[in-house]
Amino acid sequence: MRRFLPAVLLLLSITFQLVAQRIEPAFWWVGMKDTRLQLLIHAPAIAEAQPKLGYAGVKVAKVTKVKSPNYLFIDLIVSPATKPGTFPIQFLKNGKSVLTYQYELKEREANSAQRQGYTAADAMYMITPDRFANGNPANDNMPGMIEPASRTGIDTRHGGDIQGIVDHLDYISNMGFTALWINPLIENNMTRTYHGYAATDFYRIDPRFGSNDDYRNLSKAAQKRGIKLVVDMIMNHCGSGHWWMSDLPTDDWLNYQEKPEITNHARETNQDPHASDYDKKLHANGWFVPTMPDLNQRNPLLATYLIQNTIWWIEYADLHGIRMDTYPYPDKDFMAEWSRRVLDEYPKFSMVGEEWSMNPAIIAFWQKGKKNRNGYVSYMPNMFDFPLNNALVEALNGDDKIYNQGLPKLYQTMALDFLYENPYNLVVFPDNHDMSRFYTQIHEKFDLWKMGIVYTLTTRGIPQIYYGTEVLMTNPKSDRHDEIRGEMPGGWPDHTASVFTGKGLTASQLEAKNFMKQLLRWRRQTPVVQTGQLRHFAAGDGIYVYFRYNASQKVMVVMNKNNDAKTLDTAKYAELLSGHKTARNVQTEQTQVLSQPLVVPARSAVIWEVK
Repeated sequence: MRRFLPAVLLLLSITFQLVAQRIEPAFWWVGMKDTRLQLLIHAPAIAEAQPKLGYAGVKVAKVTKVKSPNYLFIDLIVSPATKPGTFPIQFLKNGKSVLTYQYELKEREANSAQRQGYTAADAMYMITPDRFANGNPANDNMPGMIEPASRTGIDTRHGGDIQGIVDHLDYISNMGFTALWINPLIENNMTRTYHGYAATDFYRIDPRFGSNDDYRNLSKAAQKRGIKLVVDMIMNHCGSGHWWMSDLPTDDWLNYQEKPEITNHARETNQDPHASDYDKKLHANGWFVPTMPDLNQRNPLLATYLIQNTIWWIEYADLHGIRMDTYPYPDKDFMAEWSRRVLDEYPKFSMVGEEWSMNPAIIAFWQKGKKNRNGYVSYMPNMFDFPLNNALVEALNGDDKIYNQGLPKLYQTMALDFLYENPYNLVVFPDNHDMSRFYTQIHEKFDLWKMGIVYTLTTRGIPQIYYGTEVLMTNPKSDRHDEIRGEMPGGWPDHTASVFTGKGLTASQLEAKNFMKQLLRWRRQTPVVQTGQLRHFAAGDGIYVYFRYNASQKVMVVMNKNNDAKTLDTAKYAELLSGHKTARNVQTEQTQVLSQPLVVPARSAVIWEVK
């Protein structure tokens, strides 16, 4: 038997070499501020092997075995002096190498740590990639992907992809947008997951969208046009089809791992001083839906995995921002550490959290710098301003002749800015991918749409516009997500209308597109409306007036919801207009003498640059 032993060992070695295995992250970078690096290795019986490596500046700090014998976690220290290069990691069993992986430490791009995130100087365009444009029909159906493309079913894939976005970057830039938020592009190899929020591989772009290289190239192409790329991430859950679901590393990799329970969605338990332990646990640990297992970020191995995955994508794809899905659902202490670690590595980076609450106090709890009474410290710099989004729709739809309805909703909501540590860092928006289209919410009234767009692009904060809003996209049949996320006109060859060329658009759609384009371009070159202070005057009688101002510029915005033109006495606004003689109407470019009354057309929002 002894003479056959070398052949058996050779066969065993070849077997280990050939079986599917994962090492995540597959590569890393030298020169990171945090010198720690955790590798997840997944291969049959890999826990029986001992890792061995030799590379100057890299040492093994710890090797962790878990319940599943098919995992091994290796903690490395990569010293600041380590040079970029490739080195073998060998896995030895009985002194023999059964697996070898060539690991690479790459060199970081210049000034990577100081990358500038999006700010209030930017305007963000949001895309659901499957529904935006099909630039490469060849990837509509890919080997190994469960769901084929079908544009006729409900919640199916339509074929939009990364190439479709690249093809229209000039359109996005010419409109005046300077940041691009794309719904998740990572692999979702399940049915009815075109939306991207059920990850089955955290390190792979879904091949129906393109490749990892395609995503990186998209980022580079966007930057050449002055557009910052914002990635959509999920820390709370993965998809039930994730590769690790058939072989979970530990008994606590998921919450309610043995017997799943659905969350109660009681997000207020994070702040509620009276909340029961039962409700707090069910909210944080319950699964979002049955097909989205809830990740246990209290497991230190998983916590490190998620943080490193975030940093890997920032570095690899040269990203400038993150939109974090379902922000209040994961373990809140982990989310604080996650955001702290990201900002520690990239001090100027930008992140925005989704907390769908209409209560500003709930939103404010999560913003960096907020001194919370329960002692919770957050590091999330930006949050979505859902209260203001709701107030905008109510203000436009409400009857201004009824007390506290109509435009006073905007005034009252803005007055609550004292709750926020930095209200100017909130992301403001008329709609997004999870709610009815803005034009639908205001009952397809074009004049109200214009007022809403003016408000979104001139109030404090970072404006975000959902694709198709510029051409009055609607969802008249239902508020089903599949209808809300309709195909962008012109994104498929069989479309009779195109937002990109203007062909086939109605007169109102063309006017809307040009209206938004003019405002976005003006905003892009007007610092005061990006970063200036805001002062407003109590709304009433269908009129709301506010100013954006700094030491050198002032902009005055008047919203008039009345069915007739209104004349304003400028004396009321003397505290900001005193000493100024004229103002230029941004939309019409006409000059207004400020010693004379201001005439505001019916159902309109007028912007004046005060001279």
